[in-house]
Amino acid sequence: MSSGSNLLFTEAEWDFEALDRTYKAIEEVALNDLKLDVYPNQVEVISSEQMLDAYSSLGMPLMYNHWSFGKLFAREETMYRAGYSALAYEIVINSSPCISYLLEENTMTMQALVMAHAAFGHNHFFKNNYLFRQWTNAEGILEYLAFAKKYIAACEERHGREAVESVLDAAHALMNQGVFRYRRPPRPSKERVLEKRRRRAEYEEEAYNDLWRTLPVGVEPPGAPPTLEDDDEFGGDMKLPEENLLYFLEKHSPTLKAWQREVLRIVRNLAQYFYPQRQTKVMNEGCATFVHHAIMNLLYDRGLISEGSLLEFLHSHTSVVFQPEFNDPRYSGINPYALGFAMMSDIRRIAENPSEEDREWFPAFAGSGDWIGALKDAWSNYRDESFIEQFLSPRLMREFRMFALFDKAEESTYKVSAIHNEGGYRKVRSLLAGQYDVGTTDPNIQVVGAALKGDRTLFLDHHMHRGVPLHHAAKELVVTHIEQLWGHDVVLQEAAD
Repeated sequence: MSSGSNLLFTEAEWDFEALDRTYKAIEEVALNDLKLDVYPNQVEVISSEQMLDAYSSLGMPLMYNHWSFGKLFAREETMYRAGYSALAYEIVINSSPCISYLLEENTMTMQALVMAHAAFGHNHFFKNNYLFRQWTNAEGILEYLAFAKKYIAACEERHGREAVESVLDAAHALMNQGVFRYRRPPRPSKERVLEKRRRRAEYEEEAYNDLWRTLPVGVEPPGAPPTLEDDDEFGGDMKLPEENLLYFLEKHSPTLKAWQREVLRIVRNLAQYFYPQRQTKVMNEGCATFVHHAIMNLLYDRGLISEGSLLEFLHSHTSVVFQPEFNDPRYSGINPYALGFAMMSDIRRIAENPSEEDREWFPAFAGSGDWIGALKDAWSNYRDESFIEQFLSPRLMREFRMFALFDKAEESTYKVSAIHNEGGYRKVRSLLAGQYDVGTTDPNIQVVGAALKGDRTLFLDHHMHRGVPLHHAAKELVVTHIEQLWGHDVVLQEAAD
């Protein structure tokens, strides 16, 4: 190892000069050695209270007010002050620039680790994974959040906090049913866009100025609430069935006012923004963990961090990827960090030093030596379900001691249905992949009809997964929230897949 004079830092305490030196060294490794492709970075150091505030409001730097955020903040702060839970080391925002928040209580080694983890690992994944490219707008999210915060604050001033919170409560309850899973929403023609802008201008001139004259000096109004397009009005062309409940209610509810529709649109856009993150927990955290592990080891190999820093980093890293045994009191399922990191390390092993088994299972890249290319392809083109289905190896299944249980409700015992043989590996891999399909955890509720010429009853179908109906109490709550936004009776029926 090189002499101590080459070290990026020698003390546990950090300062901004050390952060800057270390960031530049990490950036050089990330871009030149790992060939990562990232958004511009914005790294900020925040206090523990600011960190609590950030992840109590969905981890976003700007967020409108809602009682649920305050409730979560109070709970997390109480747990943290009592020593029952720790704070996140960092929060990273899928935006351009990509914002990484570092906790000011971190040591300098931990600041280096989380910059590698968030500013380059998560950042690369956000920019390159196909789900984020398809469903999110990293360049526009911060501006949109600023608009949403101001808009909802203005609605509270004009219509009252209780009225706004009532709409937000119902919309938040339906967030998981407020996303497009398989298609983009229909786009209006150029003529309709121009007409909509004209109507916005008229609305602002006639009715909107009064709302803003009472705002404090320095608060700029966002654009006026949108008026409805012709085909958006109640009774227009409903393309059914419709999986996105918030979209349907926003466009077709016979009772919602223009500002209420805009509130639904805000919540729906946020739900769509977070939807890729729900589908890529293993991959996103695995990518960031693999990247920070590779970068920190390369920094050590080049004499840029000390042995003490390496040991501190490894202590934190091994805690993050620790997988408790099934009979361990700490066991709560498969640790996404552990599985993601193990699979990505395994891809590197297969590319560099494959066994005959690996060559049979992964002929496309086994022995190619191009582990960076194999990983970047996986990071770009897969989500958790398909990634596990494609890349989980027999060797890793043996290391994790995976097997499959046949679970049938009416049987009094379990049956082992897949073990460590060729057929068993494929079945275990397929079953595990299926557990990361959000379609198996989110109820599949679709709008199937509306009695427009009668009593305006709305009809919904719940397509049961494996024949499991909605819990009665949950079903009643869902119907209540939808009725509030629809304004008339709602009938929710169970339907077999």
